[in-house]
Amino acid sequence: MLSKVKSMVLTGLDGNIVEIQTDISNGIPEFEIVGLPDVSVKEAKKRICAAIRNSKMEFPSKKILINLAPADMRKGGSGFDLAMAMGILIATEKIPRINKNDLVRTIFIGELSLDGKVNRVNGILPICMEAKELGIKRVVIPKANENEAAIVKELEIIPIKDISELVKYLNQEIIIKKEHIPIETYINNINYDIDFSEVKGQEDVKRALEISAAGGHNCLMIGSPGVGKTMLVKRLRTILPDLSIEEAMEITKIHSISGELQRDGIINTRPFRIPHHTVTTTAIIGGGKNPKPGEISLAHKGVLFFDELTEFHKNILEALREPLENKKISINRLYGNYIFPCDFLFVASMNPCPCGYYGDDKKECKCSTLERHRYFGKISGPLLDRFDIQIEVHRPKFSKITNTSKNETSKKIQDRVNIARRIQRERYKNYNISSNSQLSTKLVKEYCVLDTKGKILLESAFKKLNLSMRGYEKILKVARTIADLEQKENIEYKHIAEAIQYRSLDKKYDY
Repeated sequence: MLSKVKSMVLTGLDGNIVEIQTDISNGIPEFEIVGLPDVSVKEAKKRICAAIRNSKMEFPSKKILINLAPADMRKGGSGFDLAMAMGILIATEKIPRINKNDLVRTIFIGELSLDGKVNRVNGILPICMEAKELGIKRVVIPKANENEAAIVKELEIIPIKDISELVKYLNQEIIIKKEHIPIETYINNINYDIDFSEVKGQEDVKRALEISAAGGHNCLMIGSPGVGKTMLVKRLRTILPDLSIEEAMEITKIHSISGELQRDGIINTRPFRIPHHTVTTTAIIGGGKNPKPGEISLAHKGVLFFDELTEFHKNILEALREPLENKKISINRLYGNYIFPCDFLFVASMNPCPCGYYGDDKKECKCSTLERHRYFGKISGPLLDRFDIQIEVHRPKFSKITNTSKNETSKKIQDRVNIARRIQRERYKNYNISSNSQLSTKLVKEYCVLDTKGKILLESAFKKLNLSMRGYEKILKVARTIADLEQKENIEYKHIAEAIQYRSLDKKYDY
């Protein structure tokens, strides 16, 4: 007796159909799984056997062979449990009324408990999206994943609680169907419990963060302990541009694979990740035996914040250079190449020296020049160059702290950011980019044109600050964003002057 059902395996965000071929024949009872399965798939034999028996169905005492085709593709995870159980039940004719034609365009995903219940699995959203692209019409999934899958249009979702319920459904004894949930119901205004209006003073830093959010510019903040660096960055998420439906789907796919997706089924805010400085390179970049997204991918379309940048291991900092440029990370393994997107806004904070008080107007720095040089030298020049905006955060004055006047709210700042981003999306709609930070050298020349006065100023800064070519382009990109915030078509002298201020640390901290 032979049966064929379908399931799916993910390689990064890409999905591949796996055909579960089940052959049951007479002979000494044996249960074998072939087709390059990993340990978690091989262990399914015990789960499937117990689940079928505890669902009050007979498990065949025969020779069972399951092949996971194609056999040259590695299969991992517990999501194949349900498909293999169905293959056995269909082959033993325990589901006599099943429509065999429907099986061709149906996939089964789910992990089995010993009592026959179907448990939640990771990666359901990307599986459903890939299944739709590959011509699948129906997906049988765990009930715990139903909201996540229901946002995929034109795909029939069958959420089930246990094997018994699925058998009744396939025998056409009951009707199960999850209605489509429009993703728009999840995308709405978010109320944060923090706001920029709570920050007293620090107008120059607020301005820098507004420019960072408006143009997608990486930002480095340097200041003494306790001046408010972390507090300011945590409020950055409140002024990030509104999340589009496409971005929400892309973010949710990544979080679904990593197992961090909430029960509601959709990520409706831009991610904000703050890894501890003791984190490993794999946790940041991604990887593992069965590669999963790292922090840089979990921060996709959001913010990755490194607090106390110099405390992170040098290998981690250097590993960020390629993802910051390419906006994706490729993880090579023996059985495949895994690609995860990582288009994030990189924000970092650090002290100016080991004691933390170099340049502070209240406390004297006790570090030697050599100690400061070694401390700041933990950040390589190429990595430092990738920060479009570099700004000092000073201790706020007492008069600013006690000022009772109302400060500008995050909502007002976000409104300006949204306008600037709309201008950029319209300007670059033919280039597949959405922000000024993504401009190539060719596009910088086309869209960052300066007048004579601006050229003279930038030439002077280029020589005095000893800028690299990348640093030169960063100034132009930031100036373009400042002009967009003012809704100006051309970059003006004052925009260049302000943008240069955000690169002055290159010179100050070059010991």
